[in-house]
Amino acid sequence: MNTNQQDPRIARGMKTQLARLHERLAAGEKSIGWKLSFSSPDRMRKFGLKAPLTGFLTDKAVVASGTLISLAGWTKAIAEPEIAVHIGSDLPYGADREAVKRAIKGIGPAIELADSVRPSENVEQILAGNISQRGVVLGPCDTTRAGGRLNGVRARVSRNGKEIVDTTDPEALPGELIGLVGCVADRLAECGEMLRAGQVIITGSIVPPLVVAAAGEDIVFDLDPIGTVSIRFLAKPGALCA
Repeated sequence: MNTNQQDPRIARGMKTQLARLHERLAAGEKSIGWKLSFSSPDRMRKFGLKAPLTGFLTDKAVVASGTLISLAGWTKAIAEPEIAVHIGSDLPYGADREAVKRAIKGIGPAIELADSVRPSENVEQILAGNISQRGVVLGPCDTTRAGGRLNGVRARVSRNGKEIVDTTDPEALPGELIGLVGCVADRLAECGEMLRAGQVIITGSIVPPLVVAAAGEDIVFDLDPIGTVSIRFLAKPGALCA
């Protein structure tokens, strides 16, 4: 898998990011998995990347589906409907496609929440800041789709009650799930980490990121027939995801 291994920006940014992760784990948070970003061909060309960027997820970031999120304290709130890949076995560096498929326990819907606090063109800074990760909504895991099978899946996204996406090809923008999972495993191994059983990977937005411009925004992601997740944003102060 191509993982930007020779890119010094990636090496420096991941070193800082993972140091911050371990500080948070030492303070009591638990690692639940990883996120991919900048996976579309246009974004990779713009930033001179050969593979998507990787960030971390902890239990403190998990938000229940249907939660009302306050916009207070956010700079630029972004919601991204994504496919979540649930990992059933440890995956080492250099695993072939069949090994990656065997490691995928199932898939499900997710919505990532990001806050673009300091828009940057600097890849090292983007990674060091964990790619603006703020929260994640995780839906049910369908274990009948072990191996990353997407046949018969229909992905629909609605915003404020209006459908904006209806596709049977949710890999079109972020890329193929198997390849993305392999990239994460290799990227982590290069940094002294490992993709572990029980972790989840959110694999990149299936639509261009949805900037939340006003209070009352309601985002619903239905990954039929697996399940549905949603999030709504409020203007007045309330619980913020970490």
